[in-house]
Amino acid sequence: MNTYSPLPVTFVKGEGVWLWDDQGRRYLDALAGIAVCGLGHCHPKVTKTLCEQAGTLVHTSNLYHIEKQEELATKLASLSGMDNVFFCNSGAEANESAIKLARMYGHSKKIDLPVIIVMEQSFHGRTMATLTASGNRKVQAGFEPLLTGFVRVPYNNLDAVEQIAVHNKNVAAVLVEPYQGEGGVNIPQVQYLQGLRKLCDEHDWVLMLDEVQCGIGRSGKWFAFQHSDIVPDVMTLAKSLGSGVAIGACLARGNAANIFKPGNHASTFGGNPLACSAAIKTLEVIEEDKLIENALKVGEFMRSRFEQLFADEAGVVQIRGQGLMIGIELSKPCGELVKEALDQGLLLNVTSERVVRLLPALVMKHEEAEQVIEITAMLIKKFLGKNNC
Repeated sequence: MNTYSPLPVTFVKGEGVWLWDDQGRRYLDALAGIAVCGLGHCHPKVTKTLCEQAGTLVHTSNLYHIEKQEELATKLASLSGMDNVFFCNSGAEANESAIKLARMYGHSKKIDLPVIIVMEQSFHGRTMATLTASGNRKVQAGFEPLLTGFVRVPYNNLDAVEQIAVHNKNVAAVLVEPYQGEGGVNIPQVQYLQGLRKLCDEHDWVLMLDEVQCGIGRSGKWFAFQHSDIVPDVMTLAKSLGSGVAIGACLARGNAANIFKPGNHASTFGGNPLACSAAIKTLEVIEEDKLIENALKVGEFMRSRFEQLFADEAGVVQIRGQGLMIGIELSKPCGELVKEALDQGLLLNVTSERVVRLLPALVMKHEEAEQVIEITAMLIKKFLGKNNC
């Protein structure tokens, strides 16, 4: 179906942070499949694991115990401080799971019409529930009627959430991205998540964090919430969890971990041996190769260099980010930069019309980061100079 507008390139091979097209041209990938290929392309250890697992067992279904699923769940729980995990196939499905969990939790509290507080500029997926939860009118247009049960407030604004607490007694949960990706790489104050945690505790709400894009080491910690020294009740993961193999996860702790009972929720493919093997190996490589530390170090270097290079550029509004999640906001729409970067052999993205977004693989080296900086800075300065003439 005509649901995409692909750029004029076809990739046929990848290795690390590099891709090659069908004409033999090489490209530096600073997008990592939109934060999916956290270990870069075709990591040899993941490749070997996938080949071995595919030759052993790919799928059985959740009618039976799955050893790899249990191993992965145990590892994720250990890293995050959560108790239980539900496996699915994508970030949208993980967020659907969280939304269903929140509604069931609300009903357990005798709330007839449970409400979830969500944020402006957010993005949670393209299923009916997740696009309704998203604060992005573009993904909602044409799919009305949207679902009920959501109330929206500005991101990074605790006062707005407190007002909802006063006036709406049907609230069961808060759903928020620790760092907004699609919304423009928005990084809130550290006190924001801490404040949400406090409000949820005071009102007996479930705090649900969407870490689909910012989780699994991208922020410079395993999970972005760890920068705020809090723990959520529910957390969703996907994207880089499987190094390109489709897998999503909805983690929960405490009372929230026991909301679902057999028959309440399910996934045919969720957590099959192949996907779980990829995820287990991904987590193992991140630990062994100290890639979280690398993400923090390389990300800080890149933001610092961009700050220096754009210090005198009035058209650069702000440089934001944490770890290897970087946004450069310009004063005007700059979607054309995506194609111009491609022509220069660089893959990047523009989101929220005016934000150049960089999501490199966690394996990116210093010298590769310098190349990303050089090309990106050149293109932005050329763009701003042209548009100021």
